[in-house]
Amino acid sequence: MDCTPIFKNAQKAGRDLNSLDVSTINKVLLLLADEAEERISFIISENKKDLALMEGSDPLYDRVQITPERLQSITSGIRKIAAMPSPVGRIISEYRKPDGLIITRESVPFGVIGIIYEARPNVTFDVFSLCLKSGNVSILKGGSDAIYSNNAIVRIIKDTLLKCNVNPDVISLLSPGREETLQLLNARGYVDLIIPRGSQDLIDYVRENSSIPVIETGAGICHTYFDEYGDLEKGKIIIKNAKTRRVSVCNALDCLVIHESRLKDLGSLVELCSSENVIIYADEKAFAALKGKYTESLLKRATPDSFGTEFLSYKMAIKTAGTFGEALDHIAKYSSKHSEAIISEDTKRLDEFCRSVDAAAVYANASTAFTDGAEFGLGAEIGISTQKLHARGPMSLEEMTTYKWIIRGNGQARP
Repeated sequence: MDCTPIFKNAQKAGRDLNSLDVSTINKVLLLLADEAEERISFIISENKKDLALMEGSDPLYDRVQITPERLQSITSGIRKIAAMPSPVGRIISEYRKPDGLIITRESVPFGVIGIIYEARPNVTFDVFSLCLKSGNVSILKGGSDAIYSNNAIVRIIKDTLLKCNVNPDVISLLSPGREETLQLLNARGYVDLIIPRGSQDLIDYVRENSSIPVIETGAGICHTYFDEYGDLEKGKIIIKNAKTRRVSVCNALDCLVIHESRLKDLGSLVELCSSENVIIYADEKAFAALKGKYTESLLKRATPDSFGTEFLSYKMAIKTAGTFGEALDHIAKYSSKHSEAIISEDTKRLDEFCRSVDAAAVYANASTAFTDGAEFGLGAEIGISTQKLHARGPMSLEEMTTYKWIIRGNGQARP
């Protein structure tokens, strides 16, 4: 399928979107939240078609599933976005030169943004809402795992746009084929930015094949370091929450790093994970410390592949560190620069960890599960950026804009 007509229509829709006032955009978002709730039966029935094609034990199953509770959370997020101030037209800086020129830096939309993502049909709602509010057109490339769900959601979005007399081409959904992906990645002149959201393999593929600027989001290999000065009760709660709250999301804990002097407490530290049937891949020292103290069928010996793996399931690696420096080295080697945490009662150690660890979100005595746009007070999110250019961490409205310089004069000419 030749996607060029879709790209051209999206570019034209971007010009139309620039002329919309904020009240119209908010009207669309509020109506969309209402429409989604009214058509919940249709959304869930289409979602069940996707779920029927996979095993319930598949980690993707949880990512694809839409429940009434999850849909309520989605629509609540849409309404929050509608209530937030527009990020477009914000004066970032302004000054007058001695010659009278007034130079202003003002926030503006990127234009047309291509989003490539796997599973998680809630992303379709989130991306559209954030892009519309920030003045951007969205071209979506979802995976085949959620094709029925995504088609249903985009149909509802387009129906809502038409009811509000807004160009429905401000959102497009491409077919889930590799050829369509390559066309999107090379739609220079039509698409201004690509944001992949998914596995490391997807992100690597997009980075290597795109001729358009890319902001990387998604892959999360997250560590929690239990320090020699860590509080056991805090550790038990934080580790269980980070690992088991929702295992299929990018902020879930993948590797517990423990100071060697605290191995005697390891059994107690992870006992709450046993009740959730978490499989542990422990290095030799941690394995010996857990033998007889953790469910035998759930305790495995770690292999080199156990570290640096984003499990997205009820699995976790454990690495023993002889020193604080060894813990930092291990995290630096395997981190995806998403979210990293330390559990310690030593203030100096906490401060040093927060300064030293290179990640978008660094936690001191708290669960990595908090890495989320809504939890950070940003509303919904496009994804968690793990890079350093333009945006880092949860990408919400402000991160969906760039800026331009506006220079106002009165006949000035440069000498």
